[in-house]
Amino acid sequence: MRKIITMFVLVILATMWVGGPATAAALEDKLVIVTSYPKDLTGVFKKAFESKFPGTTVEILQKKTSAGVKYIQETAQANASDLMWASAPDAFEVLKADGLLAAYTPKATGIPEKIGSYPINDPDGYYIGFAGSGYGIMWNTRYLDRKKIPVPREWEDLKKPVYQGHVGMSAPSRSGTTHLTVETVLQGDGWDEGWGLWKEMAGNFKMVTERSFGVPEGVNSGDFGVGIVIDFFGFSSQATGFPVDFVYPTVTTLVPANIAVVKNAPHAKAAEAFIEFLLSVEGQELLLDPAIRRLPVNPDTYAKAPKDFPNPFKDQSIGAAVKFDVQLSKDRYNIVNSLFDVMITYRREDLVAAMEAIQAAEAALEDKTNAEAQGLIAEARRLVVAMPISEAEAKDNNYPGVFTSDVYKKRKKAGVKVPPRQAEVEEKWDAFTKKNYADAKAKAEKALAMLK
Repeated sequence: MRKIITMFVLVILATMWVGGPATAAALEDKLVIVTSYPKDLTGVFKKAFESKFPGTTVEILQKKTSAGVKYIQETAQANASDLMWASAPDAFEVLKADGLLAAYTPKATGIPEKIGSYPINDPDGYYIGFAGSGYGIMWNTRYLDRKKIPVPREWEDLKKPVYQGHVGMSAPSRSGTTHLTVETVLQGDGWDEGWGLWKEMAGNFKMVTERSFGVPEGVNSGDFGVGIVIDFFGFSSQATGFPVDFVYPTVTTLVPANIAVVKNAPHAKAAEAFIEFLLSVEGQELLLDPAIRRLPVNPDTYAKAPKDFPNPFKDQSIGAAVKFDVQLSKDRYNIVNSLFDVMITYRREDLVAAMEAIQAAEAALEDKTNAEAQGLIAEARRLVVAMPISEAEAKDNNYPGVFTSDVYKKRKKAGVKVPPRQAEVEEKWDAFTKKNYADAKAKAEKALAMLK
């Protein structure tokens, strides 16, 4: 009997040893993840990981991407976080440049080097792609049918008068994925043309939401008909029964959503195990969950995807028009966000008023010939799209430290007090913008009066 018991114990010990790091016994009892993802996504992975590793509890610190970066920066001296988990690659570039990430090479197989034209993993090994992200337009099918509004397919469509008051978007200063959407258009169309397009689209906005989740919620509920979103918002809403659809415009990009081990992670083994779980067959298939619906980085996973689910490894057109420059995005991150807030978020009503006046004048001109009115309308549009700074000027060496140092402050509301130098720069932009919108409205109204 003693020999039998001894043999039994030895078999158990051997089994535990062979399991190595894949067994719960080899992991720490806790894993702390800083993430911008909603509970619909994190909850699925937390439950599955804790089930696979029953000795490890996953703690989720849900923060917006920029807030997550700042949190890791501020707690670096006594770090208590293990993983940073978010979509925006430029956020990981910031942490990498600060020396706050630990290099890690995944052991998972079957994952190619690129998704679209973009590398899935950081070439230096500091962050790892687990899913793809594209940017585009979602709409409520019933809303558009009821109001007889055409389905938008391209960004240019959203400039049309028919979309006036029917579009919603979040501010890039509050959402890393929205920032990537704005930056994608700027890189795809160019600085002046891209900003002109954003302002003409924003002239049709019903609202700029306080958080990125507010956009799909607004479309799902029919508060507005069209939303500018990251792709999985559209796919997951559709999969969970809302009457919505989504399209990638031609000018879009496809970049990986990422995860990285934080430097001096207190639970490094658990962090590495979580990354391997994300990249495993099981983890990749979880991305197809109706509440998640993200693009897996393992091409084999698409065999289990629902019908008509986009496959970037077969459809090479997704994101092909823009080769996203993450370094450029990182270098002007705060300047782009501040410009958007100054010109659009906090001047939306002025912008909408100017565009409504222009649209009314253009409608009145449609069947008439009036060179003077036509010239006034053209000048009004030029004033709306004009930029307070050029692309060459949109570099921090023109505003030393204002938009890259820790002194820089995001404004959650227009009246929030910011550092003096930042306030000085933004006030100049605002004065330029306010005057241009007012002058554009006046010129368009003058043209309309001439056409009556």
